[in-house]
Amino acid sequence: MKKRIYLDHAATTYMDPRVKAAMEPYWEKNFGNPSSIYEEGRAAKKAIAGARLKVASVINARPDEIIFTAGGTESDNLAVFGLARSSVGGRTSHRPSHRPHIIVSKIEHHAILHPCQALGDFEISYISVDKNGIVGLEELKNTLKKETILVSIMYANNEIGSIQPIAEIAKIIRKHGGKVLFHTDAVQAPPYLDLNVLKLGVDLMTLNGSKIYGPKGIGCLYKKRNVKLKPILYGGGQEAGLRSGTENVPAIVGFAAALELAQKDREKESKRLEKLRNYFVERILKMEPSARLNGSLENRLPNNVNISFCGVEGESIVLYLDAKGVACSTGSACSSDSLEPSHVIMAIKTPPKYAHGSVRFTLGKKTIKKDIDYVLKVLPGIIKKLKNISAI
Repeated sequence: MKKRIYLDHAATTYMDPRVKAAMEPYWEKNFGNPSSIYEEGRAAKKAIAGARLKVASVINARPDEIIFTAGGTESDNLAVFGLARSSVGGRTSHRPSHRPHIIVSKIEHHAILHPCQALGDFEISYISVDKNGIVGLEELKNTLKKETILVSIMYANNEIGSIQPIAEIAKIIRKHGGKVLFHTDAVQAPPYLDLNVLKLGVDLMTLNGSKIYGPKGIGCLYKKRNVKLKPILYGGGQEAGLRSGTENVPAIVGFAAALELAQKDREKESKRLEKLRNYFVERILKMEPSARLNGSLENRLPNNVNISFCGVEGESIVLYLDAKGVACSTGSACSSDSLEPSHVIMAIKTPPKYAHGSVRFTLGKKTIKKDIDYVLKVLPGIIKKLKNISAI
């Protein structure tokens, strides 16, 4: 097998040549510091302003509502810690009955879960999802209370691709009243889903360049104008005082270009990948009757295939496929060093004999049917071999 087949686009993507071209002038020619007042600095500042306007236009926001960050993790942390610090008003402790309250789902990315766990003086509620990975709206209604300051629900899950009813969730939160803000981690959404923040009804939204054929180390947090956050990085006061540090001009320009292209191509590409995905799922389940699809084909990202194989280890499947020229994963790349079953797989109540055997394939722009057919050709032999030597 001479060609490598890359099926882990949920982990990261290669850069679109059009994005690289947009970034090129800002590496060497227009290299100025945007905070400088001379010509080179003004040129860099103008480039950032153009990128901010482009991002705002794509998601139907105002330019001053876009905060550029180093990526999805920082944006999620800024949303959680920034709001938490703003809400306490200088207080360091609260009476148990008056602690600020945050609601998240059990299948959020660790960039949300871990910051919440670090807020020791806050009450955190983790709402359940059904077998398809969709949050329970009734449970959400019943969990909201007067102390609730934030609800954070991922737009599309990075492991099983489940798409949440964000607009419906927003309506429930608004109906509850009070000062509850709604954040969504939309890192996986841009190539496939509408990002119009007014239609979605969100107050905060996380985006990331490395998942949309853009540069790594760049992302943004959409922050509705009236939302008050405290910074988590202090220094020069860049990004309206919320994200200090000299701006990464090439990455910011590239991120804006990648986001614009992702939304422009999303309908056509979604239809193409959905056909490939359904073909892939159908063939795998027919090939291996003991396998099961994690989540359903409805309310799912068009590029996501997450399959559990009974009685084998997902890590072993990934390594054998890698030797055959195929790149895939067992779940989130951020948790790939852990041997524990994915918290997402466990949250959808996957039986123990399947939990360790989950493999995630995520298709992308260059994925073609020939690639899928090759995986289908080599996968049965790998599963059979692993079952013969498995101690599970």
